[in-house]
Amino acid sequence: MSTTNGGRLDRRGFLKTTAATAIAATLPMGGAFAAPKRGGHLRIAKGHGQTTDTMNPGTWENGFMIAVAFAIHGHLTEVLPDGSVGPEIAESWEASNGAKTWRFKIRDGVTFHSGKTVTAEDVVASLNFHRGKDSTSAAGPLVAPIKEMSADGDTVVFELHGGDADFPFTLTDYHLSIHPAKGDSIEWQSGDGCGSYILKNKNLGVSVTLERNPNHWRDNVAWFDSIEMLAIVDQNARTTALVAGDVDAVDKIDLKTVGLLARNKSINISSIAGTQHFTFAMSANQAPFDDNNVRQALKYAVNREELVEKILFGYGSVGNDVPIGQNQQFYNTELEQKTYDPDKAKWYLKEAGLDKLEVSLSAADAAFSGAVDAAVLYQNSAKGAGIDLTVVREPNDGYWSDVWMKKPFTAVYWGGRPVQDQMFATAYSCGADWNDGFWCNEKFDKLMVEARAELDQTKRKDMYWEMQEIVSNQGAIVIPMFANYVFASSNKIAMPEAVASNWDMDGERWAERWWFA
Repeated sequence: MSTTNGGRLDRRGFLKTTAATAIAATLPMGGAFAAPKRGGHLRIAKGHGQTTDTMNPGTWENGFMIAVAFAIHGHLTEVLPDGSVGPEIAESWEASNGAKTWRFKIRDGVTFHSGKTVTAEDVVASLNFHRGKDSTSAAGPLVAPIKEMSADGDTVVFELHGGDADFPFTLTDYHLSIHPAKGDSIEWQSGDGCGSYILKNKNLGVSVTLERNPNHWRDNVAWFDSIEMLAIVDQNARTTALVAGDVDAVDKIDLKTVGLLARNKSINISSIAGTQHFTFAMSANQAPFDDNNVRQALKYAVNREELVEKILFGYGSVGNDVPIGQNQQFYNTELEQKTYDPDKAKWYLKEAGLDKLEVSLSAADAAFSGAVDAAVLYQNSAKGAGIDLTVVREPNDGYWSDVWMKKPFTAVYWGGRPVQDQMFATAYSCGADWNDGFWCNEKFDKLMVEARAELDQTKRKDMYWEMQEIVSNQGAIVIPMFANYVFASSNKIAMPEAVASNWDMDGERWAERWWFA
């Protein structure tokens, strides 16, 4: 069976007009792309990371740890820059039995940093770590469709509960990294991986240092000799470090000043349209958000166009309360776009038996750059709908452990997923660990299972369109905007012509794919 490419994304808006002077570092005077070369020490600052982070792959939930995962660990498959799925630790795979049975052949000669050979047994143990009723892994919903899994020589055999045309995409998830088997589990504590970089020192929430793995099975990745990655959540401090030359690249730059930053001839600005979206999550398991009329009122009380203009400064697009990007396969192009409509919001409040509504919205810039400002704009637009929205400014450190999914209404960022099933299973299926709306819909869950197994693309499209309609009009997540990935790098940094858009900074594969020009 051929691999289904359900997440092909373009590079629309790679260099926005405000950053037109920032010519990509890979383009020398002649216009041809420079060949990668080895050497140098990369310093990079990420607007993510917190002191509660651990090396447990089931707990990773921010860009800092995603980057660590892709640098030091291997995965069975990976999302390629063009949005398709490609081989990594698995050199090939095939499906049978209506995509219920999958066989992944493990690449020969791959070793962990400790020298141990990577085996099919290690793969089985690594994926089993996220399975079972006692697992607390955020990837639990992704591996729940696996009925049985076994090692057959150099091959891992998966028997699924139902057909899954996108199963190779599922295995690209950063949580599903390959670790050495140990007893009935895996050894994850030390960071012994099979990736292209070796973890030398770690102070999670602060910094990690990496060194190139000299024994990696691929010779066309990992161009830097060493890397220091810093967690600098404060946006001004992060940008200042780049301008001063203390770091070579930063993510999550301030969009209010990106035009000014682009004037610096030593800095390049990249803007990549993809699956990233900024949300406001309501807890549907508690009042008043347990009433869909209230949820609908809040969706019509936000001025989406204003947020795109004033928070994203045009580096993005309006969202429609579905986590699927306009460039993705099966995006519902006929779903009516919600717009700011205070009268309609009031109508929904009346349906809920309310003349007015008082709620608190928790936000911090750890959620996304400008999250607090976005919450204030939401507060202002909601007034016209009879909604008194109090903005609670939360601390950045500990936001993901102490606020997200703890407070009933919170600002959130999502990197999205390359295919619909991954996104829906991770954050919208009933009971999923990262279902931050605590939302359940029986029809939605039934359609999700059916669409996963459906090999007829027309029927599959109809199912995903219906699921998006359900999420948009019954779900517990306000998704007002899709944000481009906008990051900045020194002109000393070179990167490939095709830059991935499934995560920030080249799909968080920058450690493998970039080099010094």
